[in-house]
Amino acid sequence: MPFRNRYTGLINKYHDRLPLADDARVISLGEGGTPLIRLNNIPRALGRDVDLYVKFEGLNPTGSFKDRGMTVAVSQAVSEGSKALICASTGNTSASAAAYAARAGITAFVLIPDGKIAMGKLAQAIMHGATVLQIRGNFDDGMRIVKELADEAPVSIVNSVNPYRLQGQKTAAFEIVEELERVPDYHCLPVGNAGNITAHWIGYSELALGPHDEATAACAFCAGHCRYQCGLVRERPRMVGFQSRGAAPFLRGEPVAEPETVATAIRIGNPQSWEYAWAASRESGGWFDELGDDEILDAQRMLAGHEGVFCEPASAASLAGAMRDIRSGRIEQGSTVVCTLTGHGLKDPDVAQRYSAEAVSTVDADTAAVKKAILGRLD
Repeated sequence: MPFRNRYTGLINKYHDRLPLADDARVISLGEGGTPLIRLNNIPRALGRDVDLYVKFEGLNPTGSFKDRGMTVAVSQAVSEGSKALICASTGNTSASAAAYAARAGITAFVLIPDGKIAMGKLAQAIMHGATVLQIRGNFDDGMRIVKELADEAPVSIVNSVNPYRLQGQKTAAFEIVEELERVPDYHCLPVGNAGNITAHWIGYSELALGPHDEATAACAFCAGHCRYQCGLVRERPRMVGFQSRGAAPFLRGEPVAEPETVATAIRIGNPQSWEYAWAASRESGGWFDELGDDEILDAQRMLAGHEGVFCEPASAASLAGAMRDIRSGRIEQGSTVVCTLTGHGLKDPDVAQRYSAEAVSTVDADTAAVKKAILGRLD
């Protein structure tokens, strides 16, 4: 007898809110349900009265938020009879597409920038059996090729230009409201291709403006537990997007031809969700801003060292930007702030290893030597 309360992925949980046929074959790895972690030590260090949370999407099955969109996109592709997927990727999309293609029993083709992908992500795509093509160009070149190929080859694109991707990713907003039992005042995200900030705004908008009667005691979505999810309250958060200074087209007002940043997941110069992301920013009263790579890496280390949460560099852009705006007062005292951490730190171990030399001490295999080293650190 199956366990009735076993979590089986976001499609089964939110099916009524997703544009899939009732009889669609669900391709799932148990994605979604990621923790919303309240930070304790960082707000104290900032000296500001804010309620600061991180939504740790790095705990999805392949280690990034991409799984939310991929489960819906691949389920739809399989329903349409697709036998192959294709994507351009800086790493996380390729890992997710490869895993879900393997789960579905179909082929995945991934285009990655030559020498511009974290090894942890490349290893995932390879192990999941994808055909990996390194192109002599950047992500934007790969995206152009993928879009052109879609008209000439029998493959389904699973980049965020696929609307089913954004439909899956919007469910993160549902989970945040469920856990907080309210809408946050600010939601901060890293911005690369800009699909995720768009998807979150779709989710928050559906929750706040949903067509439910106030007299209705319950609905299939929330079972009556959360009035926000029935559209009875109109609040939506301010959406705040952060980019690396070397890959900040939203701050330049135009595409960046040669984007460069240590945060490889957001090393994108021509975002595919450009107009939608601008609309989310304008409608929410939010903003875009840019950060130096040093600020991003400092936030990554601070989060890991002070809160025990290890995210990849691109993820830390959301927290780095939030901390800067909290210090400056742009984000007001008393605010509730959620920062999306898009991927796990083990996605990009190369960056962490750069600091290993100073973090690791070598001592003799002797109790006295080890004791001396320990006491020296405690003094």
